[in-house]
Amino acid sequence: MPETYAPPEQRQPFENFRPYRSTRLIHMSDGDAGARVVRDVYYDPSQPWSWTGQHPTVRLPAGSNQNLRYVIDFALAGATFKDTGPVTLSFYVNDHLLDRVRYTESGTKHFETPVPPDFVTEYKEATVAAEIDKVWFAKGDRQRLGFILTSIGLKQE
Repeated sequence: MPETYAPPEQRQPFENFRPYRSTRLIHMSDGDAGARVVRDVYYDPSQPWSWTGQHPTVRLPAGSNQNLRYVIDFALAGATFKDTGPVTLSFYVNDHLLDRVRYTESGTKHFETPVPPDFVTEYKEATVAAEIDKVWFAKGDRQRLGFILTSIGLKQE
């Protein structure tokens, strides 16, 4: 065996490679979704969705703060909507208000909007939230229900 070896061949990095490009989206069907809940998400691991309270908030893993979009998929249940009527949802990243939207019909909904880079500290955990202006009180146990959450988080464009 020779006593010296040539260094390994050097390779150029991939062009336009973004090591932190990712989706930090929490699906209620994910096995670890419950561990990400900060408040007001009534997580049930046997369901692909969760009821929320008034201000559901989840914690997301660290990542880039560039080219982010807030994304949420949810539903306004007909059974609660008939009592509450039209509702307004507010959408937040790290307690910064992104937008408010008034919904005048029940059903499945999707909301997505750009996130200003200064709303997220780069490579630190972030929180995303939504807040409904009117909750429905369940008959019997009087639990406060907001909407049905399927997924929420940030994705990079």
